[in-house]
Amino acid sequence: MSTEAWALIAAIITMAVMSAAGIAYTRARRQTIEDFVSARGSIGGMTAMATMAASLLGAWILFSPAEAATWAGVAALIGYGIGQAAPIVAFTVVGPRMRKLAPNGHSLSEFVWQRYGRAMYLLTLLIIVLYMFTFLAAEMGAIARAVGHVAGARLELTLVLVGVATLAYTVYGGLRASIFTDNIQFAIIIPLLIAVLIAALAHFGGWTAAFDTVREENAALLDVTQLHGIEFGLTLVIAILAANLFHQGLWQRVYAAKTDGDIWRGFLSAGAIVVPLIIAAGLFGLWAVSSGLVNDDQPASIALFSLALEVLPGWALVVLVALALVLVMSSMDTLLNGMASVFTTDLSRIRGGRGLLRSTRLITAFLIIPAAVVGYAFDSVLYLFLIADLVCAGAMVPVFAGMWSRHLSGMGAVTGAVAGIIVGALFFPKPDLSGWWTWEGLTSVWHILASGNLLASFLLAVVTSSVITALFVSAARQRGGAGFQLEALAEEIRPLESEA
Repeated sequence: MSTEAWALIAAIITMAVMSAAGIAYTRARRQTIEDFVSARGSIGGMTAMATMAASLLGAWILFSPAEAATWAGVAALIGYGIGQAAPIVAFTVVGPRMRKLAPNGHSLSEFVWQRYGRAMYLLTLLIIVLYMFTFLAAEMGAIARAVGHVAGARLELTLVLVGVATLAYTVYGGLRASIFTDNIQFAIIIPLLIAVLIAALAHFGGWTAAFDTVREENAALLDVTQLHGIEFGLTLVIAILAANLFHQGLWQRVYAAKTDGDIWRGFLSAGAIVVPLIIAAGLFGLWAVSSGLVNDDQPASIALFSLALEVLPGWALVVLVALALVLVMSSMDTLLNGMASVFTTDLSRIRGGRGLLRSTRLITAFLIIPAAVVGYAFDSVLYLFLIADLVCAGAMVPVFAGMWSRHLSGMGAVTGAVAGIIVGALFFPKPDLSGWWTWEGLTSVWHILASGNLLASFLLAVVTSSVITALFVSAARQRGGAGFQLEALAEEIRPLESEA
């Protein structure tokens, strides 16, 4: 039997086992809408670590870090690792704060509704859904192309299989099923990735020899001091921090933790694990460049898989396909359940608790269809992420400033967020990362102030929104008054009505 056939069999078995495990776990437990959406206070530090790491380690780590490495080398990989650690650290601050302000809460959008009002809520809801939907579509498209590249499976077939397998236990079990399968996936991900890495190093003749080939082909990729790489690394830090703060799946895990201490221990441990794995996965991008495997026919987004087909033995290719499927299911169930939970909190305001569990399951199932269509149409994972990340960066400061400041109004938050997004968009690049316009007067002031410069786009989005937010807060303080009563949030945000 060919390697491609074994790889396809491994993919089908992996999806079936994960789906069956999630369903079997859920069948043994009575399910309420609160269980489905928040699993409140149900996990300790070790489980928090596993579910956080598995949720963050989607199939994107087999695509985006390697793609970034082909552009900007080791410096970009370091930035990617630090960037992924940044939101985990941030959640140890904003997570306990949110639990204190809204102990019965479920989502960031729920907080924004009560804190800022309708306009900022609608903007935040749009941002959350845009980011998570983009993440979901990118994951589905990426895994379908990867399995097709390695196992020869049709793109449509892989999309259907992975979508159905993930939906089977996510629709049935909700957040509790997602957290349970995360524990299994976490235990599998690390050894599988290490096995693939060792197989690649063995082909190149060891660690030193593997980097000698990169140095011969493009030594600049190994230079951690190159300006382009540092700038791109800083961009990733801002982008990933901002985006993950709007990740509803991670907010669900904040509320699922038993105590604030479990958040600290679990999340920080997850960060320590995730960072080296991201850097390790990104090394395949460097080796793909040194092997001449990044070209028009083999785009940078599948650099790891292009290299795998050339250098890995058959057993390692089968392991890689299984790893990719485990990764994508670990993030897809989080994303699907996260988006569904956002809509559920809205439904609860409109119609109370009637039929919420059934409605949430239907929403979860529906979301997979447009995500599969978008994933089919777009093949650049990193560019899709960057679009959503920019929107998150512009809104980050206005949204979270209201957790501490009583004087930031809804109008101030909306103005700051919209202005930040617009200014950032003016510098955002085309899909080929080139600029839309030229203005030598700006670049003479600072070289990054050019159309198409990602660092300028993200940095100006954050700075603009921060300055406007600060101006509104300062003006409100000068006018006097008590400002918003943060203590009222605990009473206004209540548990969803339980339902069998």
